[in-house]
Amino acid sequence: MKNLSSFIKSIRDIMRNDPGINGDVQRLEQIVWMLFLKVYDAKEAEWAFTEGDSFKSIIPEECRWCNWANGNLTGPNLLKFVDETLFPTLKSLDVDTSTPIKLSIVKTMFAEANQYMKDGVLLRQVINLINSLDFSDYNESHAIGDLYEKLLRELQNARSSGEYYTPRALTDFMARTIKPQIGEKMADFACGTGGFITSWLKELEKKVKTAEDKEQLHNSIYGIEKKQFPYMLAVTNMLLHDVNNPQIEHGNSLLRDLLDYTEKDKFDVILMNPPYGGSEKKDVQNHFPDDIASSETADLFMAVIMARLKKNGRAAVVLPDSFLSGTSDKTKVNLKKNLISKFNLHTVIRLPKSVFAPYTDIATNVLFFDNTKATEETWFYRMDMPEGYKHFSKTKPILLEHFNVVEEWWNNRQEINVDDYPKARKFTTKELAEDLGYNLDQCGFPHIEEEILLPMDLINQYQEKRASLNAKIDSVLAEITSILERKD
Repeated sequence: MKNLSSFIKSIRDIMRNDPGINGDVQRLEQIVWMLFLKVYDAKEAEWAFTEGDSFKSIIPEECRWCNWANGNLTGPNLLKFVDETLFPTLKSLDVDTSTPIKLSIVKTMFAEANQYMKDGVLLRQVINLINSLDFSDYNESHAIGDLYEKLLRELQNARSSGEYYTPRALTDFMARTIKPQIGEKMADFACGTGGFITSWLKELEKKVKTAEDKEQLHNSIYGIEKKQFPYMLAVTNMLLHDVNNPQIEHGNSLLRDLLDYTEKDKFDVILMNPPYGGSEKKDVQNHFPDDIASSETADLFMAVIMARLKKNGRAAVVLPDSFLSGTSDKTKVNLKKNLISKFNLHTVIRLPKSVFAPYTDIATNVLFFDNTKATEETWFYRMDMPEGYKHFSKTKPILLEHFNVVEEWWNNRQEINVDDYPKARKFTTKELAEDLGYNLDQCGFPHIEEEILLPMDLINQYQEKRASLNAKIDSVLAEITSILERKD
């Protein structure tokens, strides 16, 4: 397989010449539905081999990737087939509650998918590039996984407020720290492209010893994603990780009454980075008891997490500083009261502000808690920037090795003061509740110094921010164009 960067560049260069593609969001969405069909075709070949005559594809023969993508269709004939046969067929597949997940996902994947390209010759060129990927070769298959990771990272430039690709180093750290066990089931109720689920699978795979363990590994995940595009990415991501029946739903976790959850709706482990910065309408808030019916998205997800964590279950959740510090907002205080009185909030890791830079500078934290008992004491630890870094960026992202110092402290906890400011400290429940009024903004960053960057660092930071703004502009223009085209 050719160099990953050149592979993606080749596709990008082709699509830039197509009049139907407006910006990175449409380009990526176009790639994803084709990549999904290519991956799915490889999985079908595998299922046909292992299941024999009992396997029957849900996709009609003429619409299977191996039959049309490998053919000679191009130009207007290819466009006509894709627009008038392929998409209508896949959107209207016969699916019901008895349909196996590995079959029903095809219809769900294409429910809101779009075909943007308008030049059939260019479309053929892109298909040929994707068709050159060989999933039968182990090394190439691994490289395709790297390619997919690169595509996911590109999404950072194309996401709207509150929806950012969580750095893989952070998801890996959280999964490793939560210590997955064979037989447990984890959930992410706003799973995006499946980053936390992938990290969970990677960590749990280290403990697989038998065929039964392997089966339990693949059945150990659950995700739900509100938006179609990230959902498509998550399902494809699972297929690439050999999860044949990915339990990933397309839906909104906040549109179910909180009091309706039963034991079967609960999970052993919850790993997630809820959307934050968003505001929910009254019809969403109505699904929550009045005392915790916040308008802020992250607060409502926190309520869902607490409602769906099994007895003795464990959770690691990324939340913004506003959740920790809010003491005037009654709903935030009530949520924190519930967290401390009903769960064991044992650790809060304060993350450097630039973990998600340059796409957002919202300060974030990882809350580790379990459903074993009420909180008795909570440790706070501030993760400072590693030596040699003034800030994280697209060119200098946070790495898993940067969490080594956190893990060293985790395994040998002690209070630390730096320049008379607490870097790590233990607080009792009485201190947090009575003395501090549920203000969990402890061991924070003492001050922000004016940052003087080297010329090349300054240029790189500017280019990253400009790329992010350009992507947002492209996204808005694409939405406007789509609206105008529908009106015509």
